[in-house]
Formats: sequence, C-alpha cells, structure tokens
Amino acid sequence: MLFLVAALLLLGVVMGTVAHAPLPVTLVAAAVIGIWLIVFALRERGARRRHTTAG
Repeated sequence: MLFLVAALLLLGVVMGTVAHAPLPVTLVAAAVIGIWLIVFALRERGARRRHTTAG
C-alpha cells in the first residue's frame, strides 16, 4: 500500500511539472510510473492468490 501511495504522490509531482517539462521527459516519466503501477498490481495479485490457495 505504501508503494501505491508513493506512486500516486510521484504522479502528482510529475503532473505538476508537466507544464514546464518537455514532452519526451513527460512521456518517459509517465511510462516509468505506469510500469511501476503494473508491477505493483501483478505482485499484489500474485500475493493474494498465494495467500488464498495456501489458506
């Protein structure tokens, strides 16, 4: 959960600087955040499946 909060905080910071940053920098930052969120979601899904299967 802490990682998700940090990702959303980072997204807010990046969105605030979009007006001042060049488009390629913005796109790279958006891609990094998106990948981070996808990895987080997959890890959480895997952890939940392992927990329910074992329990």
